[in-house]
Amino acid sequence: MMKGDIYLSPEPAANAFLKENPFGLLMGMLLDQQIPMERAFSAPYLLNARLKTHFDKVLSAANLASLGEDQMTALFSEKPALHRFPKAMAAKCHLLAERVVTDYHNDAAALWEGADSAEALLSALESLNGFGTDKSKIFIALLGKRFNAAPVGWERVSDPFGRADEVRSVADASSPEALEEIRLFKAKMKAMTKASS
Repeated sequence: MMKGDIYLSPEPAANAFLKENPFGLLMGMLLDQQIPMERAFSAPYLLNARLKTHFDKVLSAANLASLGEDQMTALFSEKPALHRFPKAMAAKCHLLAERVVTDYHNDAAALWEGADSAEALLSALESLNGFGTDKSKIFIALLGKRFNAAPVGWERVSDPFGRADEVRSVADASSPEALEEIRLFKAKMKAMTKASS
């Protein structure tokens, strides 16, 4: 279990699940696009419940990798859908699961615990399907800020998301108030981008 103050979901059980399930945390980061961040990070907890109900399994990379495309899509599409684009994101999560099984022996935490440096972790994350540079940097900042689980030098490598004096991403989600600050920051950035285009 990872220790850290997180408020990535309004559901306490979902936050607790993310601290216990490194693959769930990684999957939540993958899903954090085109939907509210708290919905993305609640999805692994909901998926775990659906896996138990339908397959008597718990959420792990190996268990997801063992499912077929139709089974994955059905799990993601069941109401409430886990994402705005359930079929596409089910496929991405399946690829992520296969990668964790193949390269990290079903242990998502090995991705960061086994990284030789912050730069190596950034490269490893960027190589995952669905993880661009910003998403990878945010995840490193999340590991560093919330869990103290990132390699030395993570603040520099994850810049600007690793800055201690700014609240700008899920890496800073430690309370309901912080979540609202993040939302306001994102809205401000979106407005600035729109105004400059």
